[in-house]
Amino acid sequence: MSEPSSPGESQCGAPRFFVGCAEDESEGLDDYTSMMTDMELYEDDLEDDSPPERQIMVGICCMMKKSKSKPMTQILERLCKFEYITVVIFPEDVILSEPVEKWPLCDCLISFHSKGFPLDKAVSYAKLRNPLLINDLNMQYYIQDRREVYRILQEEGIDLPRYAVLNRDPDKPDECNLVEGEDQVEVNGEVFLKPFVEKPVSAEDHNVYIYYPTSAGGGSQRLFRKIGSRSSVYSPESSVRKTGSYIYEEFMPTDGTDVKVYTVGPDYAHAEARKSPALDGKVERDSEGKEIRYPVMLTAMEKLVARKVCLAFKQTVCGFDLLRANGHSYVCDVNGFSFVKNSMKYYDDCAKILGNIVMRELAPQFQIPWSIPTEAEDIPIVPTTSGTMMELRCVIAVIRHGDRTPKQKMKMEVRNPMFFELFEKYGGYKTGKLKLKKPKQLQEVLDITRTLLADIGQHTDCEIEEKSSKLEQLKTVLEMYGHFSGINRKVQLTYLPHGQPKTSSEEEDTRKEGASILLVLKWGGELTPAGRVQAEELGRAFRCMYPGGQGDYAGFPGCGLLRLHSTYRHDLKIYASDEGRVQMTAAAFAKVLLALEGELTPIMVQMVKSANMNGLLDNDIESLSGCQQRVKARLHEIMQKDEIFTEEDFDRLAPTCSSSLVNSMKAVENPVSTCDQVYTLVQSLTSQIRKRLEDPKSADLQLYHSETLEMMLQRWTKLERDFRMKSGRYDISKIPDIYDCVKYDLQHNSSLGLEDTYELFKLSRALANIVIPQEYGINKVEKLDIAYAYCLPLVKKIQLDLQRTHEDESVNKLHPLYSRGVLSPGRHVRTRLYFTSESHVHSLLSIFRYGGLLDEEKDQQWKRAMDYLSAVSELNYMTQIVIMLYEDNKKDPSSEERFHVELHFSPGVKVSEEESAPMGFGFRPASAENDQKQTDPGSLENLIQDEPDRALPLSEAIGTQRKSPLIRNRKTGFEGCSMVPSIYPLETLHNSLSLKQVNEFLTTMCENPCLSPRTSPRGTLTSLTECCPPLFHCASVLIGHHGVSTAALSYLTWRKLVHVAIVLTCYMYVGWTRCTNDV
Repeated sequence: MSEPSSPGESQCGAPRFFVGCAEDESEGLDDYTSMMTDMELYEDDLEDDSPPERQIMVGICCMMKKSKSKPMTQILERLCKFEYITVVIFPEDVILSEPVEKWPLCDCLISFHSKGFPLDKAVSYAKLRNPLLINDLNMQYYIQDRREVYRILQEEGIDLPRYAVLNRDPDKPDECNLVEGEDQVEVNGEVFLKPFVEKPVSAEDHNVYIYYPTSAGGGSQRLFRKIGSRSSVYSPESSVRKTGSYIYEEFMPTDGTDVKVYTVGPDYAHAEARKSPALDGKVERDSEGKEIRYPVMLTAMEKLVARKVCLAFKQTVCGFDLLRANGHSYVCDVNGFSFVKNSMKYYDDCAKILGNIVMRELAPQFQIPWSIPTEAEDIPIVPTTSGTMMELRCVIAVIRHGDRTPKQKMKMEVRNPMFFELFEKYGGYKTGKLKLKKPKQLQEVLDITRTLLADIGQHTDCEIEEKSSKLEQLKTVLEMYGHFSGINRKVQLTYLPHGQPKTSSEEEDTRKEGASILLVLKWGGELTPAGRVQAEELGRAFRCMYPGGQGDYAGFPGCGLLRLHSTYRHDLKIYASDEGRVQMTAAAFAKVLLALEGELTPIMVQMVKSANMNGLLDNDIESLSGCQQRVKARLHEIMQKDEIFTEEDFDRLAPTCSSSLVNSMKAVENPVSTCDQVYTLVQSLTSQIRKRLEDPKSADLQLYHSETLEMMLQRWTKLERDFRMKSGRYDISKIPDIYDCVKYDLQHNSSLGLEDTYELFKLSRALANIVIPQEYGINKVEKLDIAYAYCLPLVKKIQLDLQRTHEDESVNKLHPLYSRGVLSPGRHVRTRLYFTSESHVHSLLSIFRYGGLLDEEKDQQWKRAMDYLSAVSELNYMTQIVIMLYEDNKKDPSSEERFHVELHFSPGVKVSEEESAPMGFGFRPASAENDQKQTDPGSLENLIQDEPDRALPLSEAIGTQRKSPLIRNRKTGFEGCSMVPSIYPLETLHNSLSLKQVNEFLTTMCENPCLSPRTSPRGTLTSLTECCPPLFHCASVLIGHHGVSTAALSYLTWRKLVHVAIVLTCYMYVGWTRCTNDV
């Protein structure tokens, strides 16, 4: 909490924070002030400022160890920022030694029991002074007895583990029936099979035992309060304790994780998970010695449980334990007053909520001029681009991963029986494909490789030598790092029943007959530290897209989202593909988006869902092999021309007339000549690296992300070897890899001072800007065919996300029966974040660009957006496609004006500081203003010319407006993305779509079978046009004669016209009669 923001907060800075004194010594505030230094929390540097005439005194009555703890200190510091609140800490010696009549006076009391605390005296004080109680004192007696805790939980209908109470009380002999067997106990007629839990009835006794069955080795795990790095030990003792009273309960299988929940009032809960002390007894600690906690998303039912616990035990600040097992959540302990450790966001929230409770309850009776903060922030209402106030309902973002190390790949055909045995062992024959990522699997591949290399020395023929070099490379890569991790290495095996077909690649022209396995080794592609920073910074900026933050949260960018999230009205789900770099990007983004703290791995485990179970973000799609392979083959053919691109080449390679593609072709001129230059520069680069390796000074040189010169040389020599094939032609598919590597080294290893790297960067980038986008389709039909194959499941999911009527039962919101005090408990913002790779981003963008969402001839904003996208040459790391849905509750539910959809886009990370990109129109420009001030939207040349860097430098204020040369004085609703200088800000593609428009478009994309390449009897429409080029020409002529712009046609209309063209072309070739009979 950097600045006070509400009317009740102090504007003067230093808080009033006192150690209390006896009643007869408390004549005035000056007496309190004299004791401020005892806690050494603040220095009174405001001597001239006297407190207001009447302060609300908040008393802290607990043991000194608790009142001086870091969480308490942090929260009290923030609580004191309320202008009319003064905190008084009761000294421990006063609490223990003085009668309650001499305890300090207070209007509100925060008091709680811990070891040695005289709860009876605190209860007497409360009766004497009648202060406002934050935590009820009488209920704290019950919290000290586990039997009472379980009774109250049962009465509230909260799920508990099955349990029975053994009371060794002479007055209650019927509650002391225990029969112990080898693998079970019977308590008062209730049987518990091992494993079961034995808990002392006193909550102050932390010696909880877990007994194991003999089949698992017997014995017991003995839990206790953390001592150093231990929280439990194993004991061979299998017999239950024979003295004392206990609760026996069923052991819940939680996969080694406990959930700790912390409430601050019934409408706020913070949840963390930790390794269960029952697992191995070792406390997991981070580099600073703190116990590792995992951020947890509570389900709707768990949030309801948190509310019930808080109210049932009358503890505003309350901690309790959850066990998640078998698809349910069970409360196993209630701790009473408990704070989260090491969470600044929690400290802010806790102090704010407690301060508001105190002011709301006491300000009126003391006639303090304090206005109750409005809850306007609870509903994220913002002005739309047309000036109407609407409520944000849904945010959907598809985001590419962050900066990574270069991806590397090696293919080899194998026929050794050991590979076939491995393929069969892991069920490869079921699908014909197998992916090996687990350490055990990779170790088996390495063992086979070592065996073959040991046996291969006696063979000298060329084929074996070729395999030998690849086996050596396979061995080297698998032995990297000294340990296996699926995040950075994997092996894919594909069964080839007739062997690998002859290709024009690096494979031998002669091949053996019979079945074989294609082994593809992939490594690299790890998220770099720079990629992690990119994701974190974008997460922080993304927060600011959410409106809110009025009242309590004014002045804190992004707190509107945090408020929504903490009060259960933010329905967030994060999806990522199974690639390590994508999952780690998602975790880094989520960490800062939700102001979490800690390492990325626990965040990834708890919060990021792997989406490959349903193919949502999966790239291994068989349907791509047909159309995309034909596209790559045609692209390869066009790029092999050793002459300057002709007009015919432009028509063949750039039929969409993309300005960035056309400019790249002009820059390349002669593709083979440019490839010659690239190859020469790669050779020069490898030569320079070899010379560096020979220099003794470079022996221990460490490059970026722990790479060595030798590893750098390996990736460049492989590219040098693979790029120029034995036939003398170039493998065009290696161009993206060359660009990837030189971009990486230019950004991260520029200190090496290698010559001509920038020249190699410019040439390879020009080639890559042709090859990469065109690999996803050359003409519009191909782009859509490939796009559907990649992301049809994702498009369906996006449509579902936009449908409010399809909300599932687990949505994060408050139950309407338990939502008093929350202005709009049933309403929430749905956020869906999809982290993926380049292929899905290209494909989804193709669907929006070429699927016929809007008519460019009729919608000038869409035309300008398409011109802007046409000028974007690269979809770099952290590229974002964002959809935002708003609702106007004042409009009729059946009206198209009820819902408002906006579509936004950013091309991601800048390649360099001098990088320029085409100018868009900013984020959420006002539609009316665009129409009024639109004088010259700018030519294509204006869109692609170099423009100054528009991202805000770090030194500039967040709220600075970005200006477009095309529209001046525009209003922007969000400058959050400008907070990240290394990433291009979001640009609005369209800001006045109706939900009906978008829904109909997505329905057409998802449900019309003629749009799916998987249902076509001959594969795709592309195959028809390739078989008979006149068909495509005839359709184009038909369209041109009717005066229709090709760009304005929807995909469906285009296909119908092509079908008409088929009939007419057949007529021209074979005659009408035969044509009609055949068709």
